[in-house]
Parts: sequence; C-alpha cells; structure tokens
Amino acid sequence: MSLTRRAIILVASAAMITLASAGPAMAHHSFAMFDQTKQVELRGVMVSRFTWTNPHAFVVAQAGGTTYALECSSPNLMTHAGWSFSTLKAGDKVDIVFYPLRNGKPGGMLKTVKLPDGKVLSGW
Repeated sequence: MSLTRRAIILVASAAMITLASAGPAMAHHSFAMFDQTKQVELRGVMVSRFTWTNPHAFVVAQAGGTTYALECSSPNLMTHAGWSFSTLKAGDKVDIVFYPLRNGKPGGMLKTVKLPDGKVLSGW
C-alpha cells in the first residue's frame, strides 16, 4: 500500500472517529441552569423516588409540602463515590444540600446527602 493511500485511510478513519464521538459530547447539557453560588440545605426531607439511570441519577424528595427534583452525577461516577442503586429508598429521611435552579423552581443539583445512618455522600 502506498504512503499516500495509507495517509488517506488514516485521515478518513480519524475523521470518522471524531464525528462518531462528537454526538454524545454535544448532547450533554450545561450546568448553567444551576446557581452554584448558592446552596440550599434541607433537613429531614423524605425521599419519594431515587432513579438510578444514565446519563444522570435523580432524587425526588418532599419537604414542607414541596417536591424537589435533584439531579445527580452518572451512576458510574456515583458508584466510585460509594453509591449503589439501593442507597436511597422511598420513605428514607435524609438531609440534603443542593445548588438551586436559577429559574426558582424547586429542584437543583444535589451536592450532598446525609443518609439515615449518618453517612454523607456527594451527588457529584
């Protein structure tokens, strides 16, 4: 195989790999919707649902008649931080700290959760 033909194949292969990987990277959202200059701390909230799914896990919790939807990291990264699919269950009472949504709706990005046994886990 000539050097020119080999170079063309190499460049074409690199271009295809770059294009194939660009889609998932572009699909990921920005964190601009969360106000990371503020933190909200809620004690004794009740977990309604814990969703262990890609690309992000979610915690839905109730406090004072308000339902909060809290985005977490990916299950893969959370596993390395001590989480599992069964870490939270509906009815668990936990303390949470999160970065609120900029639009004022009840929810945000989970920073930490203090489990009923006192263990503190990071949401990111």
